[in-house]
Amino acid sequence: MLHRHILHNGAIREVSDPALSAGQAGLLSGWGVFSTLRVADGVLFAFERHWARIRRDAAAFHISIPEDAGEVQRQLLELVEANQAHNATLRLAIVRNGPGMWADPSVGRASDLIALTADSKDWGDGVKLAYVRDARHAACPFAGTKILSWAMNLTWLESAQALGFDEAILLNERSEVAECTSANIFIANGSQVWTPPLSSGCLPGITREVLLGEIHLPGIAIGEKTLMPADLESADEVFITSTTRDLLPVLQIEEKKVRRSERARQALDRAFSEFVERYVVGHALACPQKNGSK
Repeated sequence: MLHRHILHNGAIREVSDPALSAGQAGLLSGWGVFSTLRVADGVLFAFERHWARIRRDAAAFHISIPEDAGEVQRQLLELVEANQAHNATLRLAIVRNGPGMWADPSVGRASDLIALTADSKDWGDGVKLAYVRDARHAACPFAGTKILSWAMNLTWLESAQALGFDEAILLNERSEVAECTSANIFIANGSQVWTPPLSSGCLPGITREVLLGEIHLPGIAIGEKTLMPADLESADEVFITSTTRDLLPVLQIEEKKVRRSERARQALDRAFSEFVERYVVGHALACPQKNGSK
């Protein structure tokens, strides 16, 4: 559930306060970028990775963002404190203003920064997935960007849930596996763990990034490889990853049960949890809200 306070352009406001303009291009056209962060013991997990992705995506879409990432982090931590959301989920969005015939000249800002927090969701013990074909255009120059125009993903998710599934696997124009509507996807065969490459059209998720670049376990190799639906269906195990899900097992794909050896996923899940814990401990004293600095 959405918490009481939001952050809007540096100010903490009540969620019910009017804050946005009807003429904002970002609202009318989905012209903006966003990221979803985990708040763990008052620390914004992997903030620098999220901000780096926002910067890349904002540059691609000509969206102005604040230059001082440290100041943005400080403001987000003020929001966390205002909502007492020390273990929660935080959404950060940057909405472009103008140009165009609907632009509101009174706004006077190139973009608006908005953040809100909510209780984290319990995703259960696993998920059932359905396929959506031609849902990703891997050749598109904007493939893999995380933008406010998210209605297609939400519609595919809603359609899958109406059929009794939890999430949808999005295939690209080559019928390759790309990702889910809000998660990356992995398979494991013995000690080999694979996820689709960015050339599939998938989003470079932060959990995916950490698994590929930071988690090194003896006896387990993890990397990128083109995957087809048959690869998922024949794998020893399949799991999805996201900021809010960690590493969540896949139980079923369409009408086919998925094998669940669990060996690789459980080992990676433990290692990822330890990485999060180390990050939180290491950044707790550095947090502006915790040490009193501005």
